[in-house]
Amino acid sequence: MSAGKKPNFLFIITDQHRADYLGCYGHPVVKTPNIDSIAARGCQFDRFYVASAVCMPNRSTLVTGRMPSVHGVRHNGIPLDRRAATFTELLREQGYRTALIGKSHLQNMGSLPPLMGRDEPEDGKTPAPEHLQGAVMADENTEFYGQETDANWQVGSDFKMKMPFYGFDHVDLCTGHGDQVGGHYTLWLEDRSPNSKNLRGADNALPHDYEAPQAWRTAIPEELYPTSYITENSLSYLDAHHADGGDDPFFMMMSYPDPHHPFTPPGKYWGMYDPEDMEIPASFHANSPPPPSVQWAWGKREDGSQNTGSQSLFATEEKHLKESMALTCGMITMIDDSIGQVLAKLNELGLTEDTIVVFTTDHGDLMGDHQLMLKGPIHYHGLIRVPFIWADVAGTKTAKNSSALSGTLDIARTILDRAGFEPYHGIQGRSLLPEIAGGPDGGPGSVLIEQEDQRGYFDLKPPARAHTLVTERHRLTLYHGLDWGEMYDLIDDPDEINNLWGDAAHSQAKAELLEGIARRQMAAVDLHPLPTTTA
Repeated sequence: MSAGKKPNFLFIITDQHRADYLGCYGHPVVKTPNIDSIAARGCQFDRFYVASAVCMPNRSTLVTGRMPSVHGVRHNGIPLDRRAATFTELLREQGYRTALIGKSHLQNMGSLPPLMGRDEPEDGKTPAPEHLQGAVMADENTEFYGQETDANWQVGSDFKMKMPFYGFDHVDLCTGHGDQVGGHYTLWLEDRSPNSKNLRGADNALPHDYEAPQAWRTAIPEELYPTSYITENSLSYLDAHHADGGDDPFFMMMSYPDPHHPFTPPGKYWGMYDPEDMEIPASFHANSPPPPSVQWAWGKREDGSQNTGSQSLFATEEKHLKESMALTCGMITMIDDSIGQVLAKLNELGLTEDTIVVFTTDHGDLMGDHQLMLKGPIHYHGLIRVPFIWADVAGTKTAKNSSALSGTLDIARTILDRAGFEPYHGIQGRSLLPEIAGGPDGGPGSVLIEQEDQRGYFDLKPPARAHTLVTERHRLTLYHGLDWGEMYDLIDDPDEINNLWGDAAHSQAKAELLEGIARRQMAAVDLHPLPTTTA
């Protein structure tokens, strides 16, 4: 790479993908040779955490470098304010070409009504005027905030997105998950397979004998599956950039909707892994009593009231878990094959030595931890710890591994730092370049996770809210409105089985952790805007 030239970025992100479901992170079965090759030549972070274990809040943190309580996307269902600064917009404004190929989820994808709303006015009180019903006046540009909504992406639609889109000047959009993906993909699929609705969903599935919830053998062939759409459009973008001369650096985000449920790997990826080869988590058959949150989920399984067909966590059984694990591995290997094609294209075009490759995901999946599936405000490590791999340009010295406590909050600042750009005021993450280069951990020694959900959990009135502090040794979680919490010794109890919250022998450590979470929340207070005068 020539002196003074800005690096390209290939930023790869998957959806709902545990860190330990990659070969380079120690999974005993799943095959991910291409992602492993990125780790082999780059720096792999072993203790990298989300800012929120929910899609929209954490993706908004990724692009802004700000905590959910600050950028305002506290849970799914709140679009990211278009006035928020993003690192992609800063790159674009200073000469980068920016592309998003795949899932965004910075806006609402569905059109179902919210589960939460304003409280009814008290009797005898005059309601506030509509424009004064919120503490801060909302941006009412519904045209902009409705761009990802599924209503825009029906077969035959000629909908055009408004560019730039949160700093991206090129977007090939995917919405949804599994073989239910929408966005530009819907139009692409219909063009290649007319009446493509007959390929989608459980009702059109090919014969199979799996019984796991949200698992069906999709009739969509491999070459028409959403992962292949992302492959094709990523290759096309790189070819077009090269054909234009390739003088401007690019930031290209490949954002896969998989391996998020439903579990629908196509073709050979469906039966690629045997459920009987899957190792269930040690906590699945733990004898210690679980916290009330887990007991709540188990109780719903036992009384038949749980919903296994939605986005909410639920309690599973061993057979179903193993099937879901095997199908998840199939979806991941298909992603890995896609990444291999794009890495080969970089090499073909002579871009490998000039391109930084980053791999991460938006959050994990409980995937059988304590018999739970999917996600919710229960911060076991399978849900909150995610992969993060940084492979720099040729000739750049990097460490092989980093154990620095870090997370999604740090991505924006790290990319801006590497591109040589000063960040905007109010960014909250830190640059990880010192750790990537092999220096000591320069972080605060802990990670703060904020989570809120429209759905009710544990018999709590929405929003269900949990805040977590992770340190070198412990994980502490507080639940708003509840008088119990969680505290685990991650060294002595890595499977988070023995809750030390009420253990008198650990009261001193608990007090220190409570002070630690208070200090991290103080540090996360928004410093924007700057003052305009002294007073």
